[in-house]
Amino acid sequence: MDLQGKKILVFGTGISGIAAAELLTDAGAKPVLFDGNDTLKEEDIRAKLREGADVEIVIGSLPDEKAKELDMVVLSPGVPTDIPLVNKLRDMGLTIWGEVELAYENSRGDVLAITGTNGKTTTTSLLGAIMQQAYSSVFVVGNIGIPYTQVVRETKDDSVTVAEISSFQLETIERFRPKVSAILNITPDHLNRHHTMEEYIRVKELITANQEPEDTCVLNYEDEILRSFGESLSCNVIFFSSLRTLEQGIYLNGDMIEYKDPEKCIQICSTKELNLPGRHNHENVMAAAAMALAYGVPVEDIRIVLKKFTAVEHRIEYVTEVNGVVYYNDSKGTNPDAAIKGIQAMDRPTLLIGGGYDKDSVYDEWINAFGGKVRYLVLIGQTKEKIARTARECGFHDIVMADSLEEAVDFCAKNAKSGDAVLLSPACASWGMFPNYEVRGKIFKELVNNLKNRE
Repeated sequence: MDLQGKKILVFGTGISGIAAAELLTDAGAKPVLFDGNDTLKEEDIRAKLREGADVEIVIGSLPDEKAKELDMVVLSPGVPTDIPLVNKLRDMGLTIWGEVELAYENSRGDVLAITGTNGKTTTTSLLGAIMQQAYSSVFVVGNIGIPYTQVVRETKDDSVTVAEISSFQLETIERFRPKVSAILNITPDHLNRHHTMEEYIRVKELITANQEPEDTCVLNYEDEILRSFGESLSCNVIFFSSLRTLEQGIYLNGDMIEYKDPEKCIQICSTKELNLPGRHNHENVMAAAAMALAYGVPVEDIRIVLKKFTAVEHRIEYVTEVNGVVYYNDSKGTNPDAAIKGIQAMDRPTLLIGGGYDKDSVYDEWINAFGGKVRYLVLIGQTKEKIARTARECGFHDIVMADSLEEAVDFCAKNAKSGDAVLLSPACASWGMFPNYEVRGKIFKELVNNLKNRE
């Protein structure tokens, strides 16, 4: 699409919105950067833009006369597609893209895209490292923290862009077409945004919407939704499984990760050689390896990276040991299914810190996954009463309420015994107490590291 001279509303002033506005400026468009939060100040927003950027800024409400001047709209991922203003703009006949679609339309090279409820960041980081081992022009972008629009001006015809794509970003794609895609798993999440599980599933599956027979989609065979979905796809499908050997695909054979197709069976590496603990991480490794193999990366390059790759920050991340107690930061466990994987990775009695923003999740499966490991469940945030009620209904009563993360860490430090673990794995988003899960995790690590001063 020719953007020259077009007046384009960029809805949202976070990092995605800022990057989108700057890309539009470079493309010759006339961006209008809009945020409905009337407490924001124009000078603070403008300070995020590069110096001299020709971007109009509108805060609070969008005047009708301004809306009538628009040619199209670019939504930041955090902006729901069904709020009244977006519906109004759509009813006016305006094209509505997301930041990912804008980036894709202006980028060069191939895209490898990953979605799923859990494991996206680890798999994206790992696949990015594999691609960087094999190719010279590689970009790792998306929900991982680097806006796709921020790097597209640097892409070339031989570039590989590895993108973590959330359901929020998939809602607004039109022509976005990954050369290789992956859906790692689908479990309930973000139902406050998507309203029904059926809609959440539909949006996740959109990552394959434009793929052709020569493209590839990697799917989790142990996810019944995805196993069935794979049968409907016209593109090439590679399944991965951590529980059974497959006639074709990538799977665990004992401790060995193997890849099998009609022509060969390749032993990739042993799980004992990995620095990523837990079955969920072995699935992430298989997904990344399958995507790389589908793209044509030599198995030797894949193997080199798998053996040296370490855990992503905030995902079952070892922090330190204090008085014989090991502390883990799993702040990225922002939903019950992710938090289940966190507790499953623990191999010692655990004091578990949970709670946060309510995304309309249910917590019984998480509580029932404790498996006798959890000594105390220390709860914070908006959901603490809801989680405590569920825990008691599930027969778990060692519950402590805390008013802050600092109070929760302090309780754990005073009550943990040598040989225990303390795990921050909230099963909830961070909003309301923290700007994002990264800040929550960093503050947790600071609080834990400060405990050393008490020794």
